[in-house]
Parts: sequence; structure tokens; C-alpha cells
Amino acid sequence: MTLKSIPLTDDLHQYLVAHGAPPDEVISDLARETLALLPEHASMQVAPEQAAFLTFLTRLLGARQAVEVGTFTGLSSLAIARGLAEGGRLTCFDISEEYTSVARRYWARAGVDDRIDLRIGPAGDTLRELPHERYLDFAFIDADKTGYPVYWAELVPRMRSGGVIAVDNVLRNGRVVAPQSADDRAIAAFNEDVLADVRVDAVMLPIADGLTLAHVH
Repeated sequence: MTLKSIPLTDDLHQYLVAHGAPPDEVISDLARETLALLPEHASMQVAPEQAAFLTFLTRLLGARQAVEVGTFTGLSSLAIARGLAEGGRLTCFDISEEYTSVARRYWARAGVDDRIDLRIGPAGDTLRELPHERYLDFAFIDADKTGYPVYWAELVPRMRSGGVIAVDNVLRNGRVVAPQSADDRAIAAFNEDVLADVRVDAVMLPIADGLTLAHVH
């Protein structure tokens, strides 16, 4: 089988971002502030091309009801909120008041704060507060890696038929093929669980650190 994927050099990555809905001033400022305030955690922020893809995908789905698990400083939630259909709502779950205080400022600046409901607390508990019917159009999981199976278990039954779950960091910088840490092993096991889950059809895309898209039956 001929391999078609190519590695992204820095120059090629810049070209890719510039030619696919490049970041506007709000996104650029948020990325810079996150790096300045939290340099040791800035890699937790989604890549710029990923943010553009989340807006595109949410808009393509016509999503009105969306959930995000793991908000950090708010780039992914801002991107999702921008793609929501008129009257749409995004419910965000995170444990940090500090990180999400940055998110709140940028949501307001982007004019999407009225579409977002932020809930602080362990998502394994707070997700259970969501309605127990199949009403979600879109969900994005990007939180603690060992918690992915719990978040998946809570979200899949709440997705409407045809809804999509996006899961970040499924390649772990390539380490899923030879796990080195508890998080690596957790993601490798989670990927196998998704592959075996008959409730969804899933594809894994090499965007940023790997993104799984699961279409719920």
C-alpha cells in the first residue's frame, strides 16, 4: 500500500494554516496569551488548524446542542460556538476556574459567551447531570486521558442518531504504537474500545495530535 501522508515541516504547517481559515485576531491573541500565561501547559490548547476544523465541522452538522469536555483557556469552545446553528448551545465541562477565566474573556470578546454554559467540576460527575435522552448533535473530548472511557460512556447514549463525537490526542505524539506512560496506555486502550464499539462508525485523522471522529448510529 502506498503511503500518501507526509510529515509537516514548520513551513508547511504555516502554509496549511494560512490556506485553511487562518486564525483571526481573537484566536491569535488567545493563543499568544495562553503561551505567555501558561507556557508549561500551552500545548493543551488545540492547534489553529484544529480550531478551524471544529468550526467547519460544527457548522457542517448544523449543530444546535453541543458538549465539550476539557475547556482549558477556551480556544476549542470558541471555535465550536462560532459554528453552532442559530439558537445553539454549547455546554463546557472543566475543573479549573483559573484557566476558564481566560476562556470567559475571549468568549465575550468573540461575541459567543451567550451560547456557552460553563460547568466547573469533575466531568465524570457533572456529565451525569445532562438530560438522559438522545439530543446532542456534537461533542468534543479533550480532557484528562485516563478519563476518556468515562466521558465516552456518558456521551454516546446522549448523542442523537447521526451525531458526531470528536476525540483529541488519540495519537499521543506517536506513542500509541509504543506506550510509555499511563496516559499513553489509557489512550491506546481507549482507541481499541472505540474501534470495537458497535454503536458508532469511527475514523482517525492525523490532525495535530490525532483526532477521532465517531458517527453515532
